[in-house]
Amino acid sequence: MSLPLTRKDLMIVNMGPQHPSMHGVLRLIVTLDGEDVIDCEPILGYLNRGMEKIAENRTIIQYLPYVTRWDYLATMFTEAITVNAPEFLENIQIPQRASYIRVIMLELSRIASHLLWLGPFMADLGAQTPFFYIFRERELIYVLFEAATGMRMMHNYFRIGGVAADLPYGWIDKCLDFCDYFLRGVVEYQQLITQNPIFLERVEGVGFISGEEAVNWGLSGPMLRASGLQWDLRKVDPYESYNQFDWKVQWQKEGDSLARYLVRIGEMRESIKIIQQAVEKIPGGPYENLEVQRFKKEKNSEWNDFEYKFLGKKPSPNFELSRQELYVRVEAPKGELGIYLVGDDSLFPWRWKIRPPG
Repeated sequence: MSLPLTRKDLMIVNMGPQHPSMHGVLRLIVTLDGEDVIDCEPILGYLNRGMEKIAENRTIIQYLPYVTRWDYLATMFTEAITVNAPEFLENIQIPQRASYIRVIMLELSRIASHLLWLGPFMADLGAQTPFFYIFRERELIYVLFEAATGMRMMHNYFRIGGVAADLPYGWIDKCLDFCDYFLRGVVEYQQLITQNPIFLERVEGVGFISGEEAVNWGLSGPMLRASGLQWDLRKVDPYESYNQFDWKVQWQKEGDSLARYLVRIGEMRESIKIIQQAVEKIPGGPYENLEVQRFKKEKNSEWNDFEYKFLGKKPSPNFELSRQELYVRVEAPKGELGIYLVGDDSLFPWRWKIRPPG
């Protein structure tokens, strides 16, 4: 923009990056003419606390408690991509039961994230009631998370080769009860919102994004699928055990705010369908590949000696990341969440690059 120059000595001030009362880290480059702000350039895209550099100075197990802070609305997905990257790098096999547990947790997390999109979205449109309703369902999801992981939000549940603990007794029955209850809740949301004339007036044809624009802008997730592209990584690049379940990609072709609402509502229904199938077909067996703990360790290493096993509590053994590189991605609630990982035969990643969703 052209700046009205009333003084020759304009001052450029850097504010941030910091975390104000908003969802994300923001940096502002402000141009001042005395006490008057005459220009402001917002800069987006910062991740909290330099997460990539922290990862490059930690082992994967040491880093896992950090990752839920990337996106506290979809915490299970940040854990999933963190363990998927070294698993793919070293070709680590996951027990079938562990994979099913992961899918259940991921889809519950997807529902929780979509609900917290729906509530503030409706509040911004002037409808306060759904904002309070969504916390009712999210609370039930957090109860399930707490019962399985011990934590409501920052779970630290996923592990390389599986999960930290098996599902407790009675958890599956409670999960099925939630699924039945939530399907009725989705019907209630649709009756309250979808055909409301005031709602339709404020979202239909608003915020249009064409399919070509969505691709050119690098959009993913519901934003992309609401513009007419049936692109869901669970289908096009399957991971975990998603290819063993019957579900459909939710998409719309209108590309407006209404379409994005319908995609997310449909995805919550499909998530329930996936959870019900996973819970009903979950196999027995181990929940973690215990051989991972011995990965790249010789048979007669210190981890097997008498002192380590019986005389003292020592740190868990770690394995080296091979000198190779790869990109791993998952379909998070907001879009594609990816990790570019480079190993160099050491315990720490040489490069850990996060591709945030959007």
